[in-house]
Amino acid sequence: MVRGIQAQVVISGGGPVGMLLACELAGQGVRTVVVESATEVCRRPKATTLHARTVQCLVRRGHLAGLVTAGESDGTAWTSSAFHFAGIPGLAISAPAAEPEPILKCSQEELERHFEQRARAVGARILRGHRVIGVRQGPSGVTVMAQGPRGRVNCTGAYLVGADGARSLVREQAGFASRTYPATISAMAGDVRFEEGEVLEAGWHRTPRGWIVVKNVPGGVVRLRTLNCEGAHQERHLPLTLEELRREVSWIAGRDIAMRDPRWLSRFSDFSRVAGSYRKGRIFLVGDAAHVHFPIGGQGLSTGLLDAVNLGWKLAFTVRGTAGVGLLDTYDQERRPAAQRVVDNTRAQLALMRPGPELDPLRALFGELLARGGESGVLASMVSAQDTVLPTRGVDSPPWEGRFLPNVDLVTRQGRTDVIGLLGEGRPLLLLFGEQDGGYEQQARGWDGLLRVVRAEPVPQLPCDAMLVRPDGYIAWASGGDGPAAALKAYFGEGVRAEARGVLAGAVS
Repeated sequence: MVRGIQAQVVISGGGPVGMLLACELAGQGVRTVVVESATEVCRRPKATTLHARTVQCLVRRGHLAGLVTAGESDGTAWTSSAFHFAGIPGLAISAPAAEPEPILKCSQEELERHFEQRARAVGARILRGHRVIGVRQGPSGVTVMAQGPRGRVNCTGAYLVGADGARSLVREQAGFASRTYPATISAMAGDVRFEEGEVLEAGWHRTPRGWIVVKNVPGGVVRLRTLNCEGAHQERHLPLTLEELRREVSWIAGRDIAMRDPRWLSRFSDFSRVAGSYRKGRIFLVGDAAHVHFPIGGQGLSTGLLDAVNLGWKLAFTVRGTAGVGLLDTYDQERRPAAQRVVDNTRAQLALMRPGPELDPLRALFGELLARGGESGVLASMVSAQDTVLPTRGVDSPPWEGRFLPNVDLVTRQGRTDVIGLLGEGRPLLLLFGEQDGGYEQQARGWDGLLRVVRAEPVPQLPCDAMLVRPDGYIAWASGGDGPAAALKAYFGEGVRAEARGVLAGAVS
């Protein structure tokens, strides 16, 4: 017998990206079901880095409660975290001091567990131990067929999101085309113990044959990553053995290195992919299902989580009937170029990592630029995604439009607060500075049930009279051109129906 489950949005894949998307949707009142083949959170060592823009977006949505806290500043101070570019030390990732630390070190396992708990708490239904076996899209909805411990389950909904990883069944069955870059290198990874007396210092080691990255983890275990630039492994889909890893590490190091007790052995490469579109009708792709790249710089998880933050509120508002006609299309327009930029910068970093002596002058130049600090700002903003500026609605748009609103202190009629505190509800925010607002509040009356309107004292860092802020922290409109009505209509449709205003009651703070 086939069981049926009705939802408004079905998510295939329950890794951290899928679980975060479930948090966003269910938190907005959307009936959400996550279908995940694993019976428990994956413990395999994977990503451990969240970069600044991802942390900033997540903290505005309240998703990092207990993991990070925002700082305090006068709006001019900055904090920095040490990082690298292509294994070359000296890159300083900086962010305003009023934001959380620029880099959050947190295991993918911990994040997935954290997001799953939050998703369940707001009502998302999580089907673990259910393997997706088919996807069908119709004119009015989608059906996901899954095989579970008690038999077949059909999950139907208005929309489907493929968060099912690099080998995405959703991407394959829905017929998404992709731009791909073939593998050119061979890389290995694994946790081992060195034999007694064996020493390989923690850090990044470059030799004439490639790279070895060494990290000490608790319990006397050593986490190894290797990079061999002589070409892609011909049998890269076969399981990796301890003997292969030992030979590879020894060859790159130029001496025999004895090891034992292997765990989590795997191969990877620089194969890269960006889906040609992130949307096909009622089906969307996020995370590794939409893009994969060489894992240098810790950008993969951050990029996927930003996909979820971007799509989540747009899909929720669409399901609730409070979205502009083209709002869902902006997901692809905003996130696919960001993924292409990550693919391009990781390929550039890999080019610098190739061990040939002809690259030594270029590596030395990058090392000098990074050591100087200021010249590395472009690279730091790119790796941390803080250089992201979204497409504007027109050529005459004010300079603030499409930019990320930094966390600033605000003095409102209800007292002191800040940007982070005002965005936690997941609602768009109309900020009005000073007592005179040029009629902007009146123009926004049609959306008063959806919109949070806050009047605050002028802020020197924000030299404008008003701005409309999206739930993800990006500025949808700022004073200096037309009023907010056109932007509100583009993002949120014709306005909240009168009968719905009592349910979604807004507030002027």
